[in-house]
Amino acid sequence: MKIEIADSKMPKRGSLVLTVTEGRHLGTFGQAADKALAGALTRAMAAAPRFTGAKGQWLELLVPGGGLARVLLAGLGKPTEVKPAGFEALGGDAVRRLALSGETELAIAAEVPKGAVLPAAEAAARAALGARLGSYRFDKYRTRLKEKDKPSLKSVTVLSNAVALAKKLHLPLAKLADGIELTRNLVTEPANVIYPASLAAECRKLAKLGVKVQVLGEAEMKKLGMGALLGVGQGSERESQLVVMQWLGGKKGGKPVAFVGKGVCFDTGGISIKPAAGMEDMKWDMGGAGAVVGTMAALAGRKAKVNAVGVVALVENMPDGNAQRPGDVVTSMSGQTIEVLNTDAEGRLILADAMWYCQEKFKPQFMVDLATLTGAIIIALGHEHAGLFSNNDVLAERLAAAGKAEDEPLWRLPLGDAYDEGLKSPIADMQNIAGPGFGAGSITAAQFLQRFVNKTPWAHLDIAGTAWSKKDRATVPKGATGFGVRLLNRLVADHYEDR
Repeated sequence: MKIEIADSKMPKRGSLVLTVTEGRHLGTFGQAADKALAGALTRAMAAAPRFTGAKGQWLELLVPGGGLARVLLAGLGKPTEVKPAGFEALGGDAVRRLALSGETELAIAAEVPKGAVLPAAEAAARAALGARLGSYRFDKYRTRLKEKDKPSLKSVTVLSNAVALAKKLHLPLAKLADGIELTRNLVTEPANVIYPASLAAECRKLAKLGVKVQVLGEAEMKKLGMGALLGVGQGSERESQLVVMQWLGGKKGGKPVAFVGKGVCFDTGGISIKPAAGMEDMKWDMGGAGAVVGTMAALAGRKAKVNAVGVVALVENMPDGNAQRPGDVVTSMSGQTIEVLNTDAEGRLILADAMWYCQEKFKPQFMVDLATLTGAIIIALGHEHAGLFSNNDVLAERLAAAGKAEDEPLWRLPLGDAYDEGLKSPIADMQNIAGPGFGAGSITAAQFLQRFVNKTPWAHLDIAGTAWSKKDRATVPKGATGFGVRLLNRLVADHYEDR
């Protein structure tokens, strides 16, 4: 689907979306459209008493007589409360409403109401981003779709009176959308298509954006002493991989920012096998790695002025005769030993070695790991927030602010010595889960990870509840969400790029 930004002119065909503020107020362009349609919009609003222009309301009007086929009125709410996210939702909702309608052309008038502080150019750029994200579908394996079930929209034109600046603002947003779509695609693919080697191959494709990519195999990881990571993958016929991606867009020799992702391409639970019901969902247990890959693509795509490192640990957790057993002891790259009481607590094991490698090799300014780590975080926060744990208040506050700005909200949970008590092992330096009845599963998992962080500012994002959605939102169709790419991109843009 082609998306472009153009001058505000009344379209002669297709569908048109106009904004309305609370109290049924049309903007200047909307009023001109109403006049061109002989007052049809005013009459339609009068005939729909519950449509007030409140945020999220929609009113559709068919236009007979050829030419323009329909007009959709979209409520923005109070002008003083209009934000960029509102125009993203406008674009996403508009595309989703008309995707299967039979319409091929859509124009969205990104008109900012009087009293709003949002610049017109940003509104248009955000509406275009919303249209792109809201139009996402994964139809790769659908071979029998009926014509009526295929998207009909071929083009979306965002109308603006600040076209030149809007196009300029949209360029980096388009690259951000590339990263989000890449993450969604990787997380959606089945495990017979995306496994450690094939995901590493997808990472290698980032070289065309200027990303330096290095892939470590099992022999290399064994030499480095990554016993925790290798133990998880030893039951799979597919070789584990560690992929290192570097984008060097900042000052030469400057310390990088670092992102580390859990990439369990399929998680059976290993010998501590999961129940059969819902196990198919475990193809997206590599959502953290997917988000890191998408973030690196977004940063490189928009030529971010930062040095960034992305490290993803890629394994399959399978239960064959060579699989790791409950009670096994492994030695991590850090030299710390781990008693593996539950082989389904595997994500923390691969992150332990990946994080240690990252901080030792790159000495980053900070390190953020992303992982679909615990079911406990869903019990605590549902599917609305990801869990945030950190050893550094400044980093935590910046992450939380970025998440709020990009509608990828985080909720900070505590860390503390008391939670370490549950990780004491009678025979090793630690065990990989807390003892019976200890509780606080997400916190003790974060405490485990913290043992593999020295003095580097670090944050752990548990995205188990947010990497996949079972409901549609304006810019996030159900399925893989791409959660994490937007907030990490925003974190870098706001605080870590060279000025």
